[in-house]
Amino acid sequence: MTRPFFFGYGSLVNRNTHSYGEIGHARLIGWRRVWRQSTYDPIPILTAEPCEGWQIDGLIAHVPNGDWAALDEREHAYDRVPVTPAVQHKTDTPIDIATYTVPQDKYPLPDTHGPILQSYLDTVVIGYLQEFGEQGALDFFASTVGWNCPIRKDRDDPQYPRAQAPTKEQADFIDAQVDIWLGRTP
Repeated sequence: MTRPFFFGYGSLVNRNTHSYGEIGHARLIGWRRVWRQSTYDPIPILTAEPCEGWQIDGLIAHVPNGDWAALDEREHAYDRVPVTPAVQHKTDTPIDIATYTVPQDKYPLPDTHGPILQSYLDTVVIGYLQEFGEQGALDFFASTVGWNCPIRKDRDDPQYPRAQAPTKEQADFIDAQVDIWLGRTP
């Protein structure tokens, strides 16, 4: 009998945003992370989409008793998609793995581009720094597309509901990477 796990590639990498256990590092092969603009919300959200030649690191975690309801509610803008064959992990027991994505056809593209919430980005990158170190956080930026959005600097008044405050060192790292990926630094 297989056990249900999710693959998290954004805020779910930050263990302080959830209480799921049996967590392990994993890699989703043939997918990339995308900042997706949609009419669902004026704020871009992270999603993942199949893309040959790409891979993204993240976490897998057990969904106790196969009860997806709480996670489905948290990820209500997303569709749950099975990805078991595409995930590399070190779990010894048979597991089924799903991830959450926002398909391009679920919500149409908006007329204007909204800003990425700094508090959302901070929370995600803090998770990558804690789980995968600085190189893992650099890989997060490199394995994500859609950096053509402005950043809403809400760090002092977070709009993201599960916001995690970065240390000064983490904030400096994140800000330097944002400058690079948004083309503000030569």
